[in-house]
Amino acid sequence: MSNPRGPRVAIIGAGMSGLLASIRLREAGIADVTIHEKADRPGGTWRDNTYPGLSCDVPSHVYTYSFAPNPDWSRRFSPGAEIQAYFEGIADRYGLRSLTRFASEIAELRWEGARWHLRATDGHSEVADYVIAATGVLHRPVMPDIPGLERFAGAAFHSARWNHAVPLDGRRVGIVGTGSTAIQIVPALVDRVRHLSLFQRTAQWVLPIVNDPYSDEEKAGWRADPARHRAMRDWLAARLIDTFARAVVGEDASGLAEIERMCREHLETVVRDPGLRERLRPNYRAACKRLVMSDSFYEAIQKPNAELVTDPIREVELAGVRTADGTLHELDVLVLATGFDGHNFLRPMRVAGEGGRTLDEAWSAGNRAYRSVVVPGFPNLFMPVGPNSPIGNFSVIEISEMQTDYILRLIATAEAAPRRRIAPTERATATFNAAMAARMSGTVWASGCRSWYLDRHGRPALWPWSYERFKADMARPDLADFEVG
Repeated sequence: MSNPRGPRVAIIGAGMSGLLASIRLREAGIADVTIHEKADRPGGTWRDNTYPGLSCDVPSHVYTYSFAPNPDWSRRFSPGAEIQAYFEGIADRYGLRSLTRFASEIAELRWEGARWHLRATDGHSEVADYVIAATGVLHRPVMPDIPGLERFAGAAFHSARWNHAVPLDGRRVGIVGTGSTAIQIVPALVDRVRHLSLFQRTAQWVLPIVNDPYSDEEKAGWRADPARHRAMRDWLAARLIDTFARAVVGEDASGLAEIERMCREHLETVVRDPGLRERLRPNYRAACKRLVMSDSFYEAIQKPNAELVTDPIREVELAGVRTADGTLHELDVLVLATGFDGHNFLRPMRVAGEGGRTLDEAWSAGNRAYRSVVVPGFPNLFMPVGPNSPIGNFSVIEISEMQTDYILRLIATAEAAPRRRIAPTERATATFNAAMAARMSGTVWASGCRSWYLDRHGRPALWPWSYERFKADMARPDLADFEVG
């Protein structure tokens, strides 16, 4: 049965997945689309993160939409401001700002009368047939539970909420955390500050990368020959899949061993002081945590004005950070590079599905979805880059493109049904999640480290299979696993 008025779709979030979904929907002939964005402009994580040294750890030519290549990236791993400019350019090229309600954070989704009712924090409300929750993964900063943090007399802020009004030059700066963010910030700041203290809880495997700038001739060649540019992009993507993506899911033990060898050689070659070298040496397998990529961090942390602090933080005082050994590290600025809640998804939004059951109730034992995209009891609600998406395996843009095409097929199926409703069955969802849990033990993420990849139950929340399996799963829905009608 066709829908005489056409489907109405609400998209939550104007980051990478939200912009993509709006483009694909309009290409499919669905014109009644509204994007709800809590901020004042598009971009998602690349809008929110503006810290010094910010860049992507996926090659930029791969980190683009397949239909909108960019031959003008400045480097293989381009800075964050360029990536944000790319997404803002996409929004302008496809006229997406006119579809977007900015400063419109959705507080509640409620399934009622076979449609979704949305309520924003500003009081705005509307009704939609379908909701695409493109809320992202790394968007809710985690504030560390450090006693006395509020007593610090200097400036303190999370790296994802960088305060550019705070002067840094010639000052004493402390950074809490040693994930990808901190490892990018240290080289960017060390030559500007009087003293830099990096507070490390866990040492990281650091993979050296070559990030030389692209020449004007290279960029001009890609602009002049799109086929050549596409071939280069495809080569980079295939290299990522055939090496790293296979290694982390246990399909290529030699590949994982090679990654660890490169990291170890980098550490032992670049870090000259044996004591510092051992404090920087991880005691878990490479890639168990999100692999850190940098060719400048080890040199930066060895600068005379840099200090690696490995004693645990006891408390924050008026003048700085006091560690468990009794030392007071006096600071003017404290940066909390403590990451994000990677399992937050739609929260703190209240989502009530069929029968009034909330998503928090459905996920009380852990986030679970069918094929990472849909949840039983929550019809016509779709989550690109949802639970167990392969965000630790390959480019998140390619992931989102495949998931978005899958979502469009589900919407088309629902539109042909009498009640325009589609949701996965509980049985299919349980079967999928059981198979995923059984396979997870063969991945590197289950090898014994603590990371943001693990949910609150200590279970890796990623994709444990190959790229080919993901592509096949997203190729077309198995309608036997769905309730349609």
